[in-house]
This record gives sequence, structure tokens and C-alpha cells, in this order.
Amino acid sequence: MSEPSQLPATLDLDAYKPAQIAERVEAVGVAKARLPVVQTLALAVLAGAFIAFGAMFYLLAMTESALGFGPSRVLGGVCFSLGLILVVVAGAELFTGNSLMVMAWVDGRIAGSELVRNWALVLVGNSIGAIGAAVLFRLADGGALGGGALGELAGAVGRAKTSLAWDVALTRGLLCNALVCLAVWLSLAARDVTGRVVAIVFPISAFVALGFEHSIANLFLLPLALLLAAEGVTLAGTAHNLFWVTLGNVIGGAGFVGLAYWVCYRWQPTR
Repeated sequence: MSEPSQLPATLDLDAYKPAQIAERVEAVGVAKARLPVVQTLALAVLAGAFIAFGAMFYLLAMTESALGFGPSRVLGGVCFSLGLILVVVAGAELFTGNSLMVMAWVDGRIAGSELVRNWALVLVGNSIGAIGAAVLFRLADGGALGGGALGELAGAVGRAKTSLAWDVALTRGLLCNALVCLAVWLSLAARDVTGRVVAIVFPISAFVALGFEHSIANLFLLPLALLLAAEGVTLAGTAHNLFWVTLGNVIGGAGFVGLAYWVCYRWQPTR
């Protein structure tokens, strides 16, 4: 009987360590910055639609839920995780996750113009994908699910978001994208699809359950509320929410995660 084959000595089944994750984040950032315009826009449109799918699933889970406040929101958050799972595993360009590209910029591996170019293109593409998904969901009469209860919930969600004060919207956006970028960071620690999915679910379900604000999700939820003619939801309120939430998302993702981890693992101060 032949001897059993042995695993190569170099095979490592453990997760990537934080310093290795930082290297991977920078390498990914460089690749994203150099991606051609057409591919960047196409992948960004897909990401907007993927996040919209997660938001649709969230609305369905929350509609007439009898689980109680906390459990209902956790369930809704788990369902919303579908969006980032699709982005990370299937491949797409998401504005909030791309906040981590700041690490490649401060390390001098990409120019500031390349960073701004990517963020601008991806935000445009995400907007097209998310708003387009809202239009298609309205045409599919998605609001009629549950005897119209889903549409009523979508309107209530829109009213709650557009009534937020600017400082609350900014802070909730900051906290949201800190968790989103941590989810992306953790997914880059995994060596297989299962690990990536598990890494994503907990941070994403946490931000949803806690009521934090995600700009790309709002680019689906707020236009949907407008399309459903939800009482109290206006274009001015929508623009107000999206501006402050987007700004908060950039601060939370680029500053609280990207720059923080750059200092921890990539910064080499002169001695």
C-alpha cells in the first residue's frame, strides 16, 4: 500500500493575519484605481443593484414581523447582508467599500486623482444600479407584497430617513461604513467563499439592526419611497439624507478603518 500523500509544507489554511490583510487591501486598491472606465462603471452598476437586492430582502423580512423590535431588526440585517455578499463574492465595485482605497493612496501607490476618479465613477454607477432597481421593483409592484404592507413599510422607512437631522445622518453614516469596511476587511482575511460569507454577515447585520445609514442602500430605499408616493418623503429630504450620509460613509470607512489600519500596519515612521 502506498504511503498517504502529505500536504505541502507551505499550505496555510488559517486566515490571513492583519498585516497581510493590509497588504491585500492596498493591492486591491491599486487594481481598482487602474481599472478601465467601462469596466468600473459596469461593476458599479451591478453593485448598486446587488445592494438593492439586499434592501428588498430586508423590507420583506421586516414586513409585519412578529418577532419583536430587536430580533426583527437582526433578521432584517442578516437578510440585507445578501447585498455585500454578492458584491464581494460575485465581484462588483461598491462606493462604501472602496473607501479602503485610501490606504493605497496614503502609501503612495495610487495618485489622489486616481482615488477621486474611482470614487466618482463608482458612486455614479452605484446610483444607476440602485435607482434602476427601485424603478424595476416598483414596476413589478413589489410594494403590493403582504397585501400592500411592504409598500407601507417602505414609505415609513423613507419618512424616518428623510426626517433625520444632519448631524444624526452624518454620525449614522460614519458608524455604518466603519462596519461595512470592517466586513470587507474581514472578508479579505478568508481563504474561501464560506469564510467570506461568515465574515460579512455579522458586521452588516449589526449596522442594519442598529439603524445606521448606508448611502447606496438609501439610493434604493428613498427613490422607492418616492415612487410609491409615500407621504412626507420629498426630493429635498432625500437629497439632504444622501449628502450627509455619504459624507459620513467616507469619514467612517476611509478614516476610522482605512487610515487607522494604515497607521497600525503600513506606516513606517522615520527614526
